[in-house]
Amino acid sequence: MSITVESESVGRVRRHKTTAITLLVLIGILAGAFYYASSYWTQGPAKAAPAPSCTSAADPSGQIYPSQVTVNVYNATSRSGLAASTGKLVRDRGFIVGTVANDPARKAVAGTAEVRFGPVGARAATLVQGLVEGAVLVPDTRADSSVDLVIGAAFKSLAVATSTATAPTAPPGC
Repeated sequence: MSITVESESVGRVRRHKTTAITLLVLIGILAGAFYYASSYWTQGPAKAAPAPSCTSAADPSGQIYPSQVTVNVYNATSRSGLAASTGKLVRDRGFIVGTVANDPARKAVAGTAEVRFGPVGARAATLVQGLVEGAVLVPDTRADSSVDLVIGAAFKSLAVATSTATAPTAPPGC
C-alpha cells in the first residue's frame, strides 16, 4: 500500500507542474497580445496620404481638368446623330460624357452652342465653353457640377484642340 500512495503523490505533483507550466504559457501569450494591442491603440494605424480628387469639379479653388467634368451632350438641331458624334469627340478630349440625347428643354438654339450649368459648375462650364467657338454660357438652378453642352444650328465642329502634350486632362496622380 505504500507504493500506491507514493505513486499517487508523484502523479499529483506532475499534474500540478503541468498545470502551472500551462498557465504560465497562457499568461505569457495573453501578455504579448495585450502589449501588441496597446501599442496599436497608442500609435494607431499608419495613415495614408489623402488621394487627390479625380472626379469633383465642385472645389472652388485650383485648376480644373477635363477628367473632373461631366458633360451631357444634347442636340438642339434637326441633324440626326449630331449629339452622339460630338459626344465621342468630347470624350476624346478627356471629359466624362454623361447623357447623349436630344435637348430635353426642346429649345431652339440659333448659335453654335449653349453651355448650361448650375452655380457649382461655373468653372467647369467655362472649360466646356472652350470646346465650341461662340458657345454661350447659360446658368440654371441644378445642384450638381455637371454641364450641358447643347449643340445649336450654327454648329460646325469643336474648336481646334490645344496641344495635348502641354494640356493635361487629369490632375497629377489620377
